Amino acid sequence: MYSHDLRALFIHVQKTGGSTIDRLLLEHLPGAVRVATDDRRHMTLEEALAEFPDLTDYWTFGFVRNPWARLHSWHSMILRRGIAADNGQKRALRQLRNNSFWSGVLKRYPTFEGFVLEGPEEFERLRRPQLGYLRTDGKRADFIGRTESFDHDVAQVLERLGLPVPTQVPRYNAAPAIATYRDHYSPAMRDRVSEIFAPDIEEFGYEF
Repeated sequence: MYSHDLRALFIHVQKTGGSTIDRLLLEHLPGAVRVATDDRRHMTLEEALAEFPDLTDYWTFGFVRNPWARLHSWHSMILRRGIAADNGQKRALRQLRNNSFWSGVLKRYPTFEGFVLEGPEEFERLRRPQLGYLRTDGKRADFIGRTESFDHDVAQVLERLGLPVPTQVPRYNAAPAIATYRDHYSPAMRDRVSEIFAPDIEEFGYEF
């Protein structure tokens, strides 16, 4: 999402609170333009600038999350969509019909173990570090917030853009917090995430 009025660009990394930020920006950002489809909501900074080179000098921001928690949240969300579709929920049925990644995960990786250990070989997005969304050879996002300090960091973004800061940041498309994501990892799964997301772990100091 971008705004020519405020010369700002938001890069939405999956499962980092981006739906909440999307909603806030659509409601308050002057001239907000969302570039998205059901199957391509998450352009990298490199992809965005290649398609829209006039955004190169815009103030750019995005969010990251603990990679172990992020993958567990990601797989859990897809399973919930699958259950909703099985129950005949029209929105979930439409999402699965239009999103080859979600439908592919449900078909081939219904277990979290398969999602972590085998899924990255098939789906490039599962092996792309979050930093890969937020930097190119010549540019890095000007501000990178964290899901772990979401309200504080969203407030910093809104203040930087001169937008109203809500007393409490509303949450959209958010599942209940899962403090026990560690219980769902075997040593092999934990090490696989460490390998794939080593750049994020090194850059942001995340620990299992």
